[in-house]
Amino acid sequence: MNTLTAAQRRDLRAKAHGLDPVVSIAEKGLAPTVLKEIDRSLTAHELIKIRVYGDDREARQQYMDTICNELGCAAVQMIGKLLVVYRPSPELAEKAKTAVKAPAISPRVTPRSAARGDARTRARPATRLKSGTIARNIAGPRGGLAPRSGGRKPGGGR
Repeated sequence: MNTLTAAQRRDLRAKAHGLDPVVSIAEKGLAPTVLKEIDRSLTAHELIKIRVYGDDREARQQYMDTICNELGCAAVQMIGKLLVVYRPSPELAEKAKTAVKAPAISPRVTPRSAARGDARTRARPATRLKSGTIARNIAGPRGGLAPRSGGRKPGGGR
């Protein structure tokens, strides 16, 4: 049975929040076929939720212990009738190591900024207006941002 630190458990709980249960344990309990399905799901996903149909809290705790001991996974959380378990997959870890990272976005260079030299080649960051639109260095008649079209007027009049 693997053990997790508190920080790892917290991160895994956050990742598992949006997951749906992939395996269900019903009347027959933790049958060998259910254990095989949990093993397949852990190999494919690393982090899974398991739904237990039944009201016995001790039985759910025993299911969690049995799953962790038999399959070598770590218990992340047991909340209500949901069990969350984690087992790192060597295949997924290998894929993550060999994954190609996206190139960094280079700053926008215009012919005018390129002529000025290296000190001014960096574009100013975009600003978000209250209306949710993004303004990128738009100069109005007085050198400020161009006036917005539509929407409410500044000053909050009715």
